[in-house]
Amino acid sequence: MVFGWDVIEIVEAVEAGLRSQAQACDAEQAVYGIDGLDELELHPMIQDSLKQATYGVWPEQRYPSHRPARPRRRRSEGQRCDIVLTSDTDQPLVEPDAEATLFAEENALPLEAAYWLEIKTVSQFTTEGPFPHYSKELLSPVARDIRKLADDPLIFHAGLLLILFTADQSTAEHDLQAWEQRCLRRGLPVAPPVARHFKITDRLGNGITSVGLFPVRRL
Repeated sequence: MVFGWDVIEIVEAVEAGLRSQAQACDAEQAVYGIDGLDELELHPMIQDSLKQATYGVWPEQRYPSHRPARPRRRRSEGQRCDIVLTSDTDQPLVEPDAEATLFAEENALPLEAAYWLEIKTVSQFTTEGPFPHYSKELLSPVARDIRKLADDPLIFHAGLLLILFTADQSTAEHDLQAWEQRCLRRGLPVAPPVARHFKITDRLGNGITSVGLFPVRRL
């Protein structure tokens, strides 16, 4: 059972997977690269990257506090987290409704031992040109996700995965730092990020992909 998670390994797994996808776009001479995709289109790539690193990947999982106390409550109800990780591709995530029943899986990882990951992607340049709301998108909506992760009493391991597509690395490094400082000023419980950067072919104005994971501390 895993109760300690190496965020460096998580970041490097995502970086390796996205780098491979970017290289595949180059080999195909695709019109657009990975920076031409929207956030939901990138999610399967991120999931596959983590699976390649042998994590168990469980997308769109309900937050523990939103899981039903009543067994008949519909599974579609409740807020959901983008990805929940277990330590191995063969390790399921525990289903509280099935605990102490014949349907309980013996090696399932408890919710409090899993790693809960919310994802945000922002591009400085899009297929329509310079993105006018780049700063707003970067600094505004993610506060809600951080609060959800930090407030849930059964989440002990969590992070905000920020994927940036920017003109150069200095812009990405500046913006990751600015994002962290803005969060801290707002009282959001984030720790300094682990970040990796790699070059991509400039099709839209973006020359760098950055993968930054900000651990979220419990409130």
